[in-house]
Amino acid sequence: MSKRDGIGAGTRLVTAGRRAEWTQGIVNPPVWRASTILYDSIADMRATGGDTHHRLYYGRRGTPTQWALADALTELEPGAEGTFLYCSGVAAIAAALLSVLSPGDELLLVDSAYEPTRAMARGLLARFGITTRFYDPLVGAGIAGLIGDRTRAILMESPGSLTFEVQDVPAIVAAAKARGVTTLIDNTWATPLFFPAIAAGVDLSILACTKYVVGHSDVMMGSVTAGPGHFAKLRQTSFELGQVAAPDDCWLGSRGLRTMGVRLRHHEQSALEIARWLDARDEVGAVLHPALPSCPGHENFVRDFKGSSGLFAFVLNNADEASRAAFIDALDLFGIGYSWGGFESLATPADPHRALGERDWGGAIVRFQIGLEDTADLIADIDQALAAFRDARG
Repeated sequence: MSKRDGIGAGTRLVTAGRRAEWTQGIVNPPVWRASTILYDSIADMRATGGDTHHRLYYGRRGTPTQWALADALTELEPGAEGTFLYCSGVAAIAAALLSVLSPGDELLLVDSAYEPTRAMARGLLARFGITTRFYDPLVGAGIAGLIGDRTRAILMESPGSLTFEVQDVPAIVAAAKARGVTTLIDNTWATPLFFPAIAAGVDLSILACTKYVVGHSDVMMGSVTAGPGHFAKLRQTSFELGQVAAPDDCWLGSRGLRTMGVRLRHHEQSALEIARWLDARDEVGAVLHPALPSCPGHENFVRDFKGSSGLFAFVLNNADEASRAAFIDALDLFGIGYSWGGFESLATPADPHRALGERDWGGAIVRFQIGLEDTADLIADIDQALAAFRDARG
């Protein structure tokens, strides 16, 4: 039994990926920038025997800077076999899918998925002869009736992008395993701290590390952590695609990872307080936050998740495009911009599109990323912006 068995997630965040041979007595693994690796002899060059895992070979195969972050992310997922890093979250999704799908295969994709994932299904995968069928995010065990002879993978995103439906992941995983279908999940919202996907039976867990892992809005990065039996194919596919994450970016990712636990708890507490405050406002219809009972799939959240993060959405009652814009434009402490997971609060319009039929939400949707500012200040800012919304709505 290892001395590290049974330690808490916060302790893992601090200690993971810091092997002595990589740190050499320094607290943080240094930045190893490398393309060419030099060998002492031809015999030394041949000695790898093709096994380059954690062995210097060529810069694209990684250095201790990349390995340290990948190992740390693997350690956060109990039961995981390994992690590969990418230059963005979208690159991670693409590599994960291409590692399990071939021409003629079918992908089942949740209908609440991130738009770039949907675009990938319509574009890249379609060009490769891979078909995609969308399924309702609340299908649960009913996914068994959708699995066909050509279905090879199911890609989940829970909570769903923009509208935050929480899927019954254990039920979907059970149905998939019964048919030999690979399961993947975009787990960026929860991270392994709040939803350990590999332990739940998911085969490939994807993170846009740009968000909470990095946490400072200054690096693009993605990761895929593989469950037992899936890492070798993922790694080989990634090598064949020429994927590599830059060492400076990986160093910043490792630095951000150390504080991810305390940052997530602040994001969680502040977002919950603001979501509950919004839920009591007459100007607001539905508040789409997984921790609130009104959110679709809330019962799955209560059962499966250890916490909630700082991203959620809400409906402005009877809002049109102009009045929604007036609300967002009136915010002072919220930036207007894509992405999330950083220290600053953001507000963006959210316009979900669904393959299985559009829904009338009763108004326009706004997505909030709640950062690390004082919660009272954010609420005061939202309050004055709601006044601008009321004036614009008439």
